[in-house]
Amino acid sequence: MNNEEQTDAHDENSDTGPICEFVTLYIGEQVFGIAVDDIREVFHPHAITRVPLAPPEIRGVLNLRGRIVTAIEVRTRLNLPPLEQDSNSIMAIGVEVENEAFGLIIDRVGDVLQLPERDCEPIPSNMDPVWQRVSSGIYRLEGQLLIILDIQRLLGIEVQTDLAA
Repeated sequence: MNNEEQTDAHDENSDTGPICEFVTLYIGEQVFGIAVDDIREVFHPHAITRVPLAPPEIRGVLNLRGRIVTAIEVRTRLNLPPLEQDSNSIMAIGVEVENEAFGLIIDRVGDVLQLPERDCEPIPSNMDPVWQRVSSGIYRLEGQLLIILDIQRLLGIEVQTDLAA
């Protein structure tokens, strides 16, 4: 490719603006996206140790290459019913926030998508309030919505308890 062709190709890409990369993940039939930069690894967690008196979304802790990782059940964080799985089919996405490692337990991992930043839309007001708190925006894909999860918000949800009982 000569210099003129390279310049033309660059100009075409600049029309779309900045591109965002997301790893897609599924919880049930809903597709979510997490920024590629937020993800350290994808793995099958083994030997999760329960933590006594931990909130319901804390599945436990595990040893990942010598590091203690807190396993977070994303379904519980999103107020969804638990999925009955055998331990061999569990998937996790490894993230790190403020030097603490977490494994986000999900149903399954999808693809990496590159989407124009300008196509990201605000969170709809009719979305579940919990989902609104953990999301930073949506993309309209063919036949479905891609909900972009904000890792810090997802990990920062406070456990809601019924104090009136």
